[in-house]
Amino acid sequence: MKILKDTYVVILAGGIGSRFWPVSRKSKPKQFIDILGTGKTLIQEAYERYIKIVPKENIYIIANESYSELVSKQLPELNQNQILGEPMGKNTAACVAYAAYKISEKDENGVLIIAPSDHLIQDNSTFIYQVHTAQKYARENDALVTLGLKPHRPDTGYGYIQYEEHEVVKGVNKVITFTEKPPLELAEKFLESGDFLWNSGMFVWSTSSILKALNEHLPELSLTFAEGRGAYNTNIEKKHIERIYSEIPSISIDNGLLEKADNVYVLPSDFGWSDLGTWKSVQEELATDGDNTVLNVDLKAINASNNLIVSDKKKLVVVKDLDGYFVIDTDDALLICKVDQEQEVKKIASDITKKYRGKYS
Repeated sequence: MKILKDTYVVILAGGIGSRFWPVSRKSKPKQFIDILGTGKTLIQEAYERYIKIVPKENIYIIANESYSELVSKQLPELNQNQILGEPMGKNTAACVAYAAYKISEKDENGVLIIAPSDHLIQDNSTFIYQVHTAQKYARENDALVTLGLKPHRPDTGYGYIQYEEHEVVKGVNKVITFTEKPPLELAEKFLESGDFLWNSGMFVWSTSSILKALNEHLPELSLTFAEGRGAYNTNIEKKHIERIYSEIPSISIDNGLLEKADNVYVLPSDFGWSDLGTWKSVQEELATDGDNTVLNVDLKAINASNNLIVSDKKKLVVVKDLDGYFVIDTDDALLICKVDQEQEVKKIASDITKKYRGKYS
């Protein structure tokens, strides 16, 4: 399919990946790690996915400014203007607003693709087709478009999208409700109903549509970024961004805008997607060694099954009488945790950081 020259990709790379502790650390979060053993980091995989859709000069990375050097090292094709450094984390609404205002100064008629840096997509041809479909609809309509995936478990870590059965055009449906990270009981009801999708976190919209929506639903945040007009894409951008981020609230684009807007649309999609949010999601993607899943490990398993065993250096690991555990080994830390307690890893990482004053963060 053709390269979309009027479209810009904004890759979100600001998280610290605490659910992947002890491999993912504040100094080098999961998006900068080859967490699946492919030979490429997650952000490199994301970049290569999108250069098949837009020109490389139309790809932007937004991350904490402390990661700017890491982004440059892993993606040397980018120039410094394509790396948006945030002075502090203020959630995804800030990321979207920053990118929208910056890119609109370059191309007021452009289309934006907002994309997380840490997702796995296995069927790239279907994915590219879906993005083209979303881009065409967003370019021709005042529409906020997201890609939705059929849920297969009542996961509380995703947003849920309820949509109208009737298509507005082929492959595109109007969203009825957009619910960000519901409690388990509600997620179970969504799954049972059969008419909800997971929000993939990938959005497509024109710069004019998203700026209009920000003005309507997040007016104070939008106005603060608007005050930076004239500074974007210049040598005083950084100074203005530091001021802006000190004044704006921290809110997700989901809560702050998508749950309120009435022009949200979804493409029900299936392209082998995983958000790689926990060690369990990695376990589901890695190859197995007998009854266990391993990465960088020469495994000797004795009456052991359903384990994920990961090492940051190739080594022999022997496990006996162990079932359903993560064993994650690094130079300075070892995590052994039950698979069904995957969501506890984030709290463990936080507790360790506090107890050891950041030594292992």
